[in-house]
Amino acid sequence: MTAFNRTLVIALSASSLFLTGCNVFSKGPKKPKESKAIASQVEEEFKQRWIEKRAAELMTRGVAPDIARGQAIEEFRLNYSYTTAAGK
Repeated sequence: MTAFNRTLVIALSASSLFLTGCNVFSKGPKKPKESKAIASQVEEEFKQRWIEKRAAELMTRGVAPDIARGQAIEEFRLNYSYTTAAGK
């Protein structure tokens, strides 16, 4: 291969990196900022679904509905104390 051909191959290879959309020097995709309102809403929905499911399980075992719901709320607080929804 002649020097001209080597230079041409190198130049075409280098230019293909930039022309094909390959971002060799990028830091990666930007992460969206987390919204505390969304996180709080998701936790609250999880809490409600969990309590409803657990209360239904307790009621199938013969526990009165109001006692079952109270017990489910208390169990949620114990099991998921690290969430903000458990503190409400």
